Amino acid sequence: MIRDLRPRLRLYLVTDPQLCRDAGLENTVRQAVDGGVTMVQLRNKHATTAARIDMARALRDVLSGTGVPLIINDDVEAAVAADVDGAHVGQGDISAADARAMLGPDKILGLSCENAQAVHAVNPAVVDYLGLGPVFGTTTKADHKQPIGFDGLAGLVAQSPLPNVAIGGLKAKHQRAVLEGGADGLAVVSAICGQPDATAAARAFAETEAKL
Repeated sequence: MIRDLRPRLRLYLVTDPQLCRDAGLENTVRQAVDGGVTMVQLRNKHATTAARIDMARALRDVLSGTGVPLIINDDVEAAVAADVDGAHVGQGDISAADARAMLGPDKILGLSCENAQAVHAVNPAVVDYLGLGPVFGTTTKADHKQPIGFDGLAGLVAQSPLPNVAIGGLKAKHQRAVLEGGADGLAVVSAICGQPDATAAARAFAETEAKL
């Protein structure tokens, strides 16, 4: 496992099957990494485990040699079968302890936390990083929890025992507020997926950060 995840959480791409449809999943991810994406999460809520395994194996080939970790959302079985870098689970999914038991000790495990109670319940011996939010509402995740805003994000960051990434409706224009709030990075979907040039869209985050 990557021992210091913080640099890898800086610009965390979460894929969306509809937004990536025209350019293609593999091409979108390839372009995004060329633009500076530091971590990739395969998220496809409606795919079967078998389909996720196939997609993950294709993305694993795309990312080979880049040093960019590949995580699968919600489907720990697919993460194990495809031998990717890890999995990310939510509060309503498989428990973090069960996910860790399936993944083994050397894979990355992320956990979504929407409130202080969830953050306080985290076992740092089991989980490697936290996804905090949603900061804003987003159409890419219809069942998201109540948005917490930047103040809520800063509050969760202050209580987090682990590296963390802000999630939920974030764009390049939000990067300053996210990083100044103490988060290690931000997870984005539509800010890169579905954009005419995924490389340029990802690069916009690096350019924004350079001005901070």
